[in-house]
Amino acid sequence: MSLVFVYVSLCVLVFLNQRHLVFPVPPGAREPKLFQSALLRLPGPEGSTVYAFHMPGPPGAPTVVHFHGNGEQLSDEIWLGQRYQEAGLGFYAVEYPGYGLAKGREGPSEKGIYAAAQVALDHLHTQMGVKPEDTVLEGQSLGSGVAVEMATRGQGARLILITPYTSIVDIGARLFPWLPARWLVRDPFDTASKAAGVKLPVLIIHGTQDEVVPVDMGERLGTIFPNATTLILPGKHHNNVTDPADVRERMFQFARGDGTRQAK
Repeated sequence: MSLVFVYVSLCVLVFLNQRHLVFPVPPGAREPKLFQSALLRLPGPEGSTVYAFHMPGPPGAPTVVHFHGNGEQLSDEIWLGQRYQEAGLGFYAVEYPGYGLAKGREGPSEKGIYAAAQVALDHLHTQMGVKPEDTVLEGQSLGSGVAVEMATRGQGARLILITPYTSIVDIGARLFPWLPARWLVRDPFDTASKAAGVKLPVLIIHGTQDEVVPVDMGERLGTIFPNATTLILPGKHHNNVTDPADVRERMFQFARGDGTRQAK
């Protein structure tokens, strides 16, 4: 009887504290600043503020909309924005509620992140004049689930997924195989269930030595998306897959639409 009590108590403890595991918010709030860029403060749901960082590209060039990983904040994406801008592309990064400048009474959640992403994309199209067909969705780690959700809503012309997972439920089941993850996870980010309905060209990038999201998850997604190209990098880990210049060049080419086609 005592073992049952201990097990149930552990389940309750994990359920109540799981968002600290899924969303390890970095300390502090740093404002991204860079020449020829803008930090946008947009009216969000229920009086909140949605923060987005914009680095414009040349007229008519695609804009990459980036959703960062769970241990980052908006200011950490400056270097990536610079690389895209140098490649002749626009860059637009969205902050998650509960992170960095967007910290408030409510912590991060799947629903809240989707809502902020939708506000930022609507602003990009209606107020900044970037057409949906000139928008490339990009998500890294946690952000891959956000990018895929936005794609299911009809956003974007292409999709880049860096170290993507099949779902947070699957991640939880691997980390805690002795727990009923499917019943405990509050923010499932179920990419695998959505992938078959996403007809956009997709580029998946994953390292064989990824210690956070197993590479077989990226490989599996590559078989589910109807129009996917999977780039598996031998020896690369979770946080260094985009370090090689040739990998970033593949990303730039894909974002520009070089060699991609729209699936029918």
